[in-house]
Order: sequence, then structure tokens, then C-alpha cells
Amino acid sequence: MRSLLAALGMFTILPVPPTMELTPQLNRRLMLAFPWAGLVCGLIAGAAAGLVLVCGAGSTLAAMAGLAALTGVTGAMHIDGVADTADGLASRKGPDDALALMKQSDIGPMGVATAVLVLLLQAAALASEPVAGTTLVAALTCLPMVGRIAAVLATVRGIPGARPGGFGSLFTGITRPWAATLDASLVLLTCLAAGWLATTNPCVAGAFVGAATLSWLVGWRWQQHLLRRLGGLTGDTFGSLIEVSQTTFVLALALALGLVP
Repeated sequence: MRSLLAALGMFTILPVPPTMELTPQLNRRLMLAFPWAGLVCGLIAGAAAGLVLVCGAGSTLAAMAGLAALTGVTGAMHIDGVADTADGLASRKGPDDALALMKQSDIGPMGVATAVLVLLLQAAALASEPVAGTTLVAALTCLPMVGRIAAVLATVRGIPGARPGGFGSLFTGITRPWAATLDASLVLLTCLAAGWLATTNPCVAGAFVGAATLSWLVGWRWQQHLLRRLGGLTGDTFGSLIEVSQTTFVLALALALGLVP
């Protein structure tokens, strides 16, 4: 519970007791609690979407309300990360110059375009016809939890950091592979349960699991590109991994559910 509270205090704006001192041991536990902090955020987003649906305002507004709640509760931290990463990569400069550009407080046109496109893709997938009603609520609930596993997998030992002393360096190379695998397995079981509870249709439950698995594969490929391009990972690239994985999850889920009879 302490690790979960620490994760909520560090990565959300929820009013939880602050963590005064970070240690390598706490960082490891905090990172393993990261997906479950995402589940808390997902429950808030799902509740916002559910309220809109109960009022009869439709799936489009429900999807937007859920994403707005999720972005708000996280302080847009990961959206900022994917925007900064896009600016750095789009510069076509060497690793040092790209990292320096990513560290700047302002966001360039590529970053703005990427952030808008990511949110639009997520909203369009969530508002699509196959993802409707209780399935939309379940998808929003699982979305941030699934995305954060991509970040956990990127903190496995052996994956280097790009900027010593940066925020991301606190979590680079600290997670044991078996612990990350266990975390991912528990998230898959949670997705399976969420899909089943939403519709009692085993095909829908399977689509949730398949979409989550695919999102991590895409996240891994994105991670490999970042390592080749920048030589390591930073806090911004962790944010980009989360958003790439989340976007893949909802897109894959919408497409898969469209095939469910």
C-alpha cells in the first residue's frame, strides 16, 4: 500500500501523503506499483465516462470525458513526455542535441501535433461503435494500467538511461525481469476480468487480453527505436512508451471488437 501511495503521489495530482525520500528499494517497489496506480486513474476515467453514459449523452462525449479525467488526474505528464520525445526525434540531431531539445520547457510544432494526434486517435477508438456502453468504461479503466506496463518493462535491468542524474535515471535498470513479468501477467488477468464483467462475452474478454499484449509488443519496438536513436531512456521517453502503448491498446481493441460476432 505504501508503494501504491508513493506512485500516486509522484505520478498523479491526487491528494495523497507525499514521499519525502526516494531510495533505490522504494523506487523498485514504486515502479511495480505503477500499473496499479494506473488502475486507480482508470477507475476515475471510467467513472467519468459512465456518468456521461448514464445521462444519455452518448459514447463520443463519454470517451472525451474519460480521457479528460485521465489527462487531468495525471497532470498531462505522459502527454508532455510523448510531445517532448517527438520534438527531440523530429530534430534529426545527434543524441546529445536531441536530449537537450527534449529537456527544454517549451513544446515545438511536432510535439503539439503528436500530442493532439495521440489524443484524437484514443478518443476515436474509444468512441467507435464496437467500443460502447460498459465496454467503453472497461476499456478506459484498463487503459492507463496497460500503458504503464510498457514503462515497467522498460525499467528492466540492462536497459540504459540516456541522461545520468535526470528524473528517468531514478527508475532505469531497477526492475527484475521476473517481477516485471509477474506485474504484466496480473494486468492481463485484470483485463480479462474487466472484459468479461463488461459483456460476459469470452470473445470480448479475449480481445482485451490480445490488445494489451499487442500494445506491449509495439511498445517494445518503440523502445528499441529510442535506444538506437538516443542511446538510452529518459523520463520523457517513458511517457512516450506509455502513450504509444495506450494508443495501440485502444486501436487494437476497437478493431478486434469490430470482428466479434
